[in-house]
Amino acid sequence: LFLPSTALAHNIGGSGLLSGLSHPLFGLDHLLAMVAVGVISTQVGKKTVWKVPATFVAFMIIGGFLAISGLPLPGVEIGIALSVLILGVAIALHKTTPTTLAILFVAIFAIFHGHAHGSEMPLIANAELYALGFVSSTTLLHIAGVLIGHFAKKTQVTQGVLRFAGAGVGLMGFLFLFSVI
Repeated sequence: LFLPSTALAHNIGGSGLLSGLSHPLFGLDHLLAMVAVGVISTQVGKKTVWKVPATFVAFMIIGGFLAISGLPLPGVEIGIALSVLILGVAIALHKTTPTTLAILFVAIFAIFHGHAHGSEMPLIANAELYALGFVSSTTLLHIAGVLIGHFAKKTQVTQGVLRFAGAGVGLMGFLFLFSVI
């Protein structure tokens, strides 16, 4: 909490598959956003629960390709911080978000996340394996978020705990934002 910039794991490089798998787990900004995307998808609804995380993964890959292609994206770290902030607040408010709106926001956030990691690719010894690990780990974090969201629907107590956790995620997003501005 006192050194929020250390939670941002960008520009750390890596060597391949294991780096790609571990990076989302040790980059607190990515970890919080990925789990939050899964939770949000359960708030959107049962029929579309997998559309939101799938959208994130697809647009994260697009953002990565934009970075690898050399297309700049201003404010990447600000976009990532805002994603954590907004997703956390959405969980805390526990409102049913329209599917189209959730998909739109998640797609925009994913481009920022993907761009940040795509810009690291030239620093990595085996970029293809890193990307595979990164996408796999991101997908698993989305699944964890979906499971948390489904579990939280069981009782009022767990819904309250989830709302409190969402507020904590939002606070971390605010701290990330404060650290990059």
